[in-house]
Amino acid sequence: MNRILAASQASSPGGPCQGCKSGQDGAIDMAFAFQPIVDLTTGQPYAYEALVRGPDGQPAASVLSQVDDANRYQFDQRCRTTAIELAASMGMDRYLSINFMPNAVYQPAACIRTTFEAAERTGFPPDRIIFETVEGESIVDRAHLLSIFRAYKSYGFQTAIDDFGAGYSGLTLLADFQPDLIKLDMALVRGIDADVPRQRIVAGVQAICTDLGIRVIAEGIETVGERDFLAAQGITLMQGYLFAKPAFKAMPPVSNAS
Repeated sequence: MNRILAASQASSPGGPCQGCKSGQDGAIDMAFAFQPIVDLTTGQPYAYEALVRGPDGQPAASVLSQVDDANRYQFDQRCRTTAIELAASMGMDRYLSINFMPNAVYQPAACIRTTFEAAERTGFPPDRIIFETVEGESIVDRAHLLSIFRAYKSYGFQTAIDDFGAGYSGLTLLADFQPDLIKLDMALVRGIDADVPRQRIVAGVQAICTDLGIRVIAEGIETVGERDFLAAQGITLMQGYLFAKPAFKAMPPVSNAS
């Protein structure tokens, strides 16, 4: 880890970017709930997604409503370090999926330092971190998003596109960058066992991802029918209330994984 941290420092010889120097005051209080991404082949969690909450478990909206241009960088950085600290304190031995804000990343190499430092300080393996973002993030230009993804992958993190199919750029983004994972938007999987158009679309996405070496996660799974149809299509990574609801500062037990 020290080698990778040193490499990130060397690749940004000018020191921290201007974004890293802004928003030092007015920290937003936060904590996290964790929801498993289940691997049906083992019946066990493949990863846990860190979902931001208020310090006493308040909904995410109460936290996100406090984010603005002045504190976005600091908020994004604290999300990463807080999620890693909580995961380490719980003894998490699975992947940890952290959402990041592309428009809070000014220079990928400089902005990743605190992530490595938190992992080193807590003993959480950095190669068990997944960075995910929403494909439809329209604030950031395509070239900048691609540079972030490529940098994170080069540092040994897994990368994921969240809510795939909900935005406007999914397939063209895949043409330029192939993440380790995509997460099908829940609107695509809702009621899929009885919806032929959704079945055809998801089958096509699964075939493309298989050819490109990308694993597919179906999120928002709520029924056994949805689970069984998707499993029959070869999608074995799933997330949703059928398996477990998010648990505040805890790793919830998994059910209905077989």
